[in-house]
Amino acid sequence: MNFSNALKQSGQLCKFAPDGKFLAYCVHLKVVVREVRTLHITHTFSCLDLMNQLEWSADSLFLLCSMHRRAVVQVWSLEEPEWHCKINEGSAGLVHSCWGPDGRHILNTTEFHLRITVWSLCSKSVSYIRYPKTCAKGVDFTQDGQYMALAERRNCKDFVSVFACQDWQLLKHFATDTEDLAGLIWSPNGCVLCIWEASTEYKVLVYSADGRVLFTYSAYSWALGVKAVAWSPSSQFLAVGSYDEKVRVFCDVTWQKIDELSHPKEVSDMPSVVVYEEVESGEVSGHLGAAGGSARIETFSKYEVVKIPFKVSVEEPDPDRANPRLGVGLIAFSSDGHYMATRNDNMRWAVWVWSVGLFRLVSLLHQKRPVETLAWHPSQPRLAITCDGPSVFLWSPGGCVSVVVPSDDAFHVLGVKWEPDGKSFLVMNKTEFCLCYLETEETVQRA
Repeated sequence: MNFSNALKQSGQLCKFAPDGKFLAYCVHLKVVVREVRTLHITHTFSCLDLMNQLEWSADSLFLLCSMHRRAVVQVWSLEEPEWHCKINEGSAGLVHSCWGPDGRHILNTTEFHLRITVWSLCSKSVSYIRYPKTCAKGVDFTQDGQYMALAERRNCKDFVSVFACQDWQLLKHFATDTEDLAGLIWSPNGCVLCIWEASTEYKVLVYSADGRVLFTYSAYSWALGVKAVAWSPSSQFLAVGSYDEKVRVFCDVTWQKIDELSHPKEVSDMPSVVVYEEVESGEVSGHLGAAGGSARIETFSKYEVVKIPFKVSVEEPDPDRANPRLGVGLIAFSSDGHYMATRNDNMRWAVWVWSVGLFRLVSLLHQKRPVETLAWHPSQPRLAITCDGPSVFLWSPGGCVSVVVPSDDAFHVLGVKWEPDGKSFLVMNKTEFCLCYLETEETVQRA
């Protein structure tokens, strides 16, 4: 698999439009918008300061740019480039901005999480939501955009408020059975809400939209608990990753634990598992002539299928660290719901791919560098993996491939984002990104 075309530009923020037609990215004090297929520049917008966030509205008609230092948000329209909007939070400060599901409301979180301000682009009205809790995942919207759940902290107790996104009216407010709520997430069908406790205590709860407790689970006590939570696309399965290096899977019908997936140091007695190991090699490139010249050794990597038993590289956690590198920190379901990928943080070089339903290990990918991110293709069972190196790694049920990012200089890939239709993807490092198109049968025949 090769890159058929690539675009490299400097910039720290880059986002695909939800409809997949445009790509927006930041360069210094400007926002540049390009067509994804032709790479033609369609719009250029100027900002007041360096940007912290760049977000598309759900209908791909508006761009939001948040500048936390100035506590200012700028909004531009792609349909009417001369129109623009400026929102100033003033002395309240600004730490986060996001779009409402309708793409006509903007939610700004002020410093110290004192409140969330809801700004309407249509009516120019302003609403305030008090007591938002400071946590990693304190706000979540249902996929249909009808409701928003917000974690709150009042009088040293945790609460959840459910709002209607159409008019931002409070529908339900209830206390949660948690000491220190760490996050919440709606199921994909929007029927239930999963809440989990901070890592100092193992507790997972599932609530109905009207605040009824449907399920409570605690695997053990007096040890670090939940580290990652993910729903399957069908909402049928809830996967919970823990510091004890296991993933526990629950069914939404009975809310019983249906499986417990371990990440052993040695893979053995699993004849159906395919183990892929990354192998690096080098080749000399350049020109050497009578007048001299230069040559360099370019390193590329590939996968080799190895026999089991196979020992996985393990990193012993530092007991003096506040957040030890231990436990399952990444869980991702494929878009079709047939596969689940996990990373155990003290085995950072390994990606585990499980078959959903049977919940058995089907593939183990062992990398030369620690795994940074995982991203599933939006419509196919194809997994992209980045490892802070010059390559992107792709897994599918048919096998694995390593693709080197075309670049004149060393390009250490730290993240990857798929285009909504899956025909291209972004690979990113701290200061640059590369837009890469995958060759398909259609493009090969056309060429």
